[in-house]
Amino acid sequence: MAASPGTSSIGFAGLGNIGRPMAATLLRAGWSLTVLDTSPEKAEALERDGARVAGSVADLGGCDTLVLVVPDDAAVGSILEGPDGWLAAGGDGRTVVVHSTIMPETAARLATVAAEQGVAFLDAPVSGGAERADKGDLTIMVGGEADDLEAARPLLEAMGSEVLLVGPAGAGAATKLANQLMMLSALAGAMEAMELAAAHGVDEDTVLRSVASSTGDSWVTRNWGFFDRLVESYEAGGTPPRERPWSKDLFEVVAAARAVDLRVPVAALIAQTLADRVETHAAQARAGRGGAS
Repeated sequence: MAASPGTSSIGFAGLGNIGRPMAATLLRAGWSLTVLDTSPEKAEALERDGARVAGSVADLGGCDTLVLVVPDDAAVGSILEGPDGWLAAGGDGRTVVVHSTIMPETAARLATVAAEQGVAFLDAPVSGGAERADKGDLTIMVGGEADDLEAARPLLEAMGSEVLLVGPAGAGAATKLANQLMMLSALAGAMEAMELAAAHGVDEDTVLRSVASSTGDSWVTRNWGFFDRLVESYEAGGTPPRERPWSKDLFEVVAAARAVDLRVPVAALIAQTLADRVETHAAQARAGRGGAS
């Protein structure tokens, strides 16, 4: 049976930078949510919008579908696995949707564990950022069974304007990591380019105007300042630097490549260098505004 706002009960764990606007979007669309976060105040903020607040994973046990937007593989595993994990109760007709950026092999393994319990598993990382999440305009890259996706599609389409089946469980994670490598490689190049221009007396705005109609144009240059704002958002939400995408996701790219004996020298290099550049640029941008947030 397809998920629907009127009949489905949704558990939603993870109310960080992108999870909170995703949950808020579902509430505005009429979905019934029970929310959980390690910071109770984040859950309580959504309670005012109509969500029920869970005190623990056990409180999500009665939900038809569990949506996870938690930081990493360990957080996903802690919710799903073990004798007290969400999967332990099993149950045909239940579904778990993992929007977290995790390792492909983790997604594939969890799909097997879920299947043994009669639970459908969708490996469904997202791209687009908090602003698009708030509009229900994310891209969702889904790894899993086609029938399971179709059953969950109404829920996913409430959060995303592009919902793509990219292969079996694990393929969603791999596609997301590929996206992150493309985007973060462009960011690393753009940051070096800006430093080169600055060293010769050319400011960032002039470079951006020049490349807008040139071959150096990219999503990164068209959205210059996006990562400065994202750093501030992570700072406000208490997300530690090691869990931010220019750190965590790049190390996952390298690990995923190592798992299949693939060399990724660009990823390996920027995994060591990009995080400091992003954080430093954001601090300089904030200082340039006089410390205003």
